[in-house]
Amino acid sequence: MSECQRCGACCAWFRVDFSVYETQGCGGQVPDGLTVEVAGATVRLRGTDHWPPRCAALTGTVGRQVACAIYEWRPSPCREFAEGGDACARARARHGLPPMDAGAAPA
Repeated sequence: MSECQRCGACCAWFRVDFSVYETQGCGGQVPDGLTVEVAGATVRLRGTDHWPPRCAALTGTVGRQVACAIYEWRPSPCREFAEGGDACARARARHGLPPMDAGAAPA
């Protein structure tokens, strides 16, 4: 199991905004039912629009074992998130988790 499959802190800390054109209704892959309108051509993953944020597609317990129910169809901010980067370390710290080891293999 990769560290990301145990962690999930990023999915339960950040808002996830992206282009409406990534949704199924506009020809993309992100299920429409998992988005909420923000403004104009911007949508947000459902669950990350609340405080504290937790993506509606995240299953499991942060820091133990998690999964993304839409992993294959996740939006660009999720695809581009840098495992082990600064934002990752901030999210992990907010959940009481230590930073990833610099030598940890990517998921």
